[in-house]
Amino acid sequence: MPLSAFARRAVPAWLFFAAAGAGASGLAVLVQDANGKPLPDAVVYAEPEGQPLPKVQHPGEIAQKGLKFTPLVSVVQTGSKISFPNNDRVRHHIYSFSPAHKFDQKLYSGEAAAPQLFDKAGTVVLGCNIHDKMLAYVKVVDTPYFAKTDGAGAARIELPAGKYVLKAWHFNTVGGQTPEQALQVKAGDAPGTALFKLAMKPPAVDGDNPTDKPY
Repeated sequence: MPLSAFARRAVPAWLFFAAAGAGASGLAVLVQDANGKPLPDAVVYAEPEGQPLPKVQHPGEIAQKGLKFTPLVSVVQTGSKISFPNNDRVRHHIYSFSPAHKFDQKLYSGEAAAPQLFDKAGTVVLGCNIHDKMLAYVKVVDTPYFAKTDGAGAARIELPAGKYVLKAWHFNTVGGQTPEQALQVKAGDAPGTALFKLAMKPPAVDGDNPTDKPY
């Protein structure tokens, strides 16, 4: 079913789709706000039920340029490391008070900051103790099956056959909601699509700050 058509109807409780190649298939996911507007920088991830979790961590990078973190949102599997190169001419003091990963990287420039290990699932909000408007978000998930939506609110996840719980997360949702859908990958059926609609908080008054301080 085309994604545009799928977005106009309710999402079924179970989605069945083909397992191609070595038992894997692509799931197209669309994430929108309550009014149907596409949501970029949303994280979608599928947690397997009754299956072992492969450990396929890939190192991440959150650069600092123009007094901003880039990218704004990152997603990694638990056990992954993220480096924080400073490409600005000024020094930064990055930190997080988030329970999933608390750290305090003192003033540095260039590549001086050691990579941080993200070994606990959860949401990590990053800030700079020198430049208050700098914010970034790291979503740490136990599963290796994840993706981040593009400017059209679309993402694709490759999944082997099995049962999953599919979840969607965005840093600016009301109450930090993470809606979920039951999902099954079944060989022989058509590729599947999924739609999430998230209730969002009002835009921040200061356009440079997408949400709250990193407490």
